[in-house]
Amino acid sequence: MESKFSFFKEAVKNYKTSGTLVPSSRFLANRMLKPIDFDKADVIVELGPGDGAITKVILEKLQPHTKLICFEINPIFLKELEKITHPQLILLNESAENLEGHLKTFGFTQADYIVSSLPLTIIPKKISHSILSACYAVLKQRGLFIQYQYSLTYFKKLKLVFGKNITLDFETLNFPPAFVYKCLKK
Repeated sequence: MESKFSFFKEAVKNYKTSGTLVPSSRFLANRMLKPIDFDKADVIVELGPGDGAITKVILEKLQPHTKLICFEINPIFLKELEKITHPQLILLNESAENLEGHLKTFGFTQADYIVSSLPLTIIPKKISHSILSACYAVLKQRGLFIQYQYSLTYFKKLKLVFGKNITLDFETLNFPPAFVYKCLKK
């Protein structure tokens, strides 16, 4: 309970970067992770993991050869994430704008999947476009960018980067209910 209250307190203080007041539900995490082939994934990137609600579910499913690289700019959320001890988890207190450079630092050139909880609709347009372009650039061919949002307002902007290769899902068992975009790099 203390963890949820801490999340709420930090989310209220930093709504512009967290984009929500409550952590993601396990149902939303499972809906987002359903299309991931964990047996074949070498590198999974998570953007905006917050307090780690989705991160923990990813870590439960990781294969021994897979790395999870998380980008979190909020230092309070980062401290919460640092409580998760897992040898395959890499935490960065960085923006995802230089995703390619950060991956290279760890010896990777591409990601199989990118799971994003970033509040794209409230991030400045130039920055959100830069992040999406960086995601597209580092995704492997047929890699998947998975993003949730609470509305459909960002669909057109995702189409500018991923074209028509976007499918949409919806999770009602989350507060608030969320749309899940699955964007395929072709």
